[in-house]
Amino acid sequence: MAALTETLGAALEEIRAADLYRSRRVVESFLEADTGIEVLVDGKRRVNFCGNDYLGLSHHPEVRAAFIAAAAQFGVGSGASHLVTGHSREHHALEEELAAFVGRPRALLLSTGYMANLAAIATLAGRNALVAEDRLNHASLLDAAFLSGATLKRYAHASPDALIHLLEEQPFERAIVATDGVFSMDGDIAPLAAIAAACRARGAWLVVDDAHGMGVVGATGRGSLEATHLGIDDVPVLVGTLGKAFGTFGAFIAGSEELVEFLIQKARSYIYTTALPPAVAAATRAALRVATADNWRRDRLRALIARFRAGAAELGLALTDSGTPIQAVILGEPRLALAASATLATQGLWVAAIRPPTVPPGTSRLRITLSAAHTDDHLERLLGALAMLAT
Repeated sequence: MAALTETLGAALEEIRAADLYRSRRVVESFLEADTGIEVLVDGKRRVNFCGNDYLGLSHHPEVRAAFIAAAAQFGVGSGASHLVTGHSREHHALEEELAAFVGRPRALLLSTGYMANLAAIATLAGRNALVAEDRLNHASLLDAAFLSGATLKRYAHASPDALIHLLEEQPFERAIVATDGVFSMDGDIAPLAAIAAACRARGAWLVVDDAHGMGVVGATGRGSLEATHLGIDDVPVLVGTLGKAFGTFGAFIAGSEELVEFLIQKARSYIYTTALPPAVAAATRAALRVATADNWRRDRLRALIARFRAGAAELGLALTDSGTPIQAVILGEPRLALAASATLATQGLWVAAIRPPTVPPGTSRLRITLSAAHTDDHLERLLGALAMLAT
């Protein structure tokens, strides 16, 4: 035990010395009942500019009411996996409504986005398969490829040409291409039309993880595929999460009848885990209804994004090329990102410093995320605080 403690202690010191040590912040309460955008964290009141509640639904009265009513009826847990006794009426209805939302025959509900990507990649690939992934994909997509036993190859970020070269030079029995729809750290949208065309031409199956596009991107919030006019023939496997724009928890995979039935039979991260609480499914159904009806939330978000980018440009800040709620201010070294985050905290603003290995070396940043729940005053306070950093 002493050897383990000493080894881990030395490793932790190396992490601290490189300014890469991660610390948790304790959220004590949410200070605005209907939005949750202002929080008490570590004893200080702060405006949250680093969450993923893009439409401001996590505290919506209808969503909370649906959760409470379902908890009263079903209890606070599901009690078992979906294939035992954990699959409730609320789960089943949510799957049907998610399938209708994204325009696919079926959807399968999973407990987290990480587990959904494990199910999609690890179940469909195999030891004789090639999995080609964007270099900036989410860690869950990369881990899924590792666990599948397939050959993993990564192509240059958002480069269809690099993907084509990879597919043509690698012999494979089966090829799966996986990409984020909206990249979680840069906020840019993958060139999905060109990627889909490359996959069709070479017989590869395309998996799109649209965790950060679902509910936000596209004319009606159906995500990156709606924005690029792609259907199930172009992208046979679509992954979405519920803990971001929909404000709840969980994830889903949408596709054909055959895809979903195969995953039910074979996906280990679906079969061998407890189902989401039915109350979460009920709350998500309410969030889906609100997100579909309230197009003003997406309009509001787009206006905030445009105003922020204009203000940041006036300040000379280096932003990634993003038209989504994810706005990254690139600062370079970890210590600079930590210092900037600490400065914003003194102004009552909560913006996380993102450092390697989450992002490549030399690209440490402030990852600012905007929500329809942010007010004009919130945004002006943020730009005012960033002006202090720019001087």
